[in-house]
Amino acid sequence: MKTFLSSLLRSALAAACLIGGVAHAQDGPQTNLPRVKIGAGMYLIETQVALTPEQRQIGLMFRKEMPQGEGMLFVFEQPSQQCFWMKNTLLPLTAAFVEDDGTIANMADMAPQTLDSHCSTKPVRYVLEMNQGWFAKKGIKAGSKLTGRPFDAK
Repeated sequence: MKTFLSSLLRSALAAACLIGGVAHAQDGPQTNLPRVKIGAGMYLIETQVALTPEQRQIGLMFRKEMPQGEGMLFVFEQPSQQCFWMKNTLLPLTAAFVEDDGTIANMADMAPQTLDSHCSTKPVRYVLEMNQGWFAKKGIKAGSKLTGRPFDAK
């Protein structure tokens, strides 16, 4: 897992250097994030990966749409209680709070453009945001397991 995270972090830092870093006064969606495919049961999810504090802070802000089957995976350095809000986020989303092994600890539906806090019920390293309703339509809930490189046991 450390190799995967190191590789993604290097890619993110290289991209940031090429585009001049992340602007502090963000007024549009961030682009050029690293991507990784993860599995949720029989479904494949194409995720953008937010690794740095700046990338995680901006998240999916200012996006007007996101294709079904795509999401954003937030990766933290170590497991802890993670809390999310929807400031400047235009899309209704569901956050899945995910343990190191890919098990979804809990989920939260989040309304656009609110400062309501949505937190994990236990320490987690990952949060996967998807369009609201995607998980429910696929029968994916707390206790379900995600698969792929971020969650592979090393």
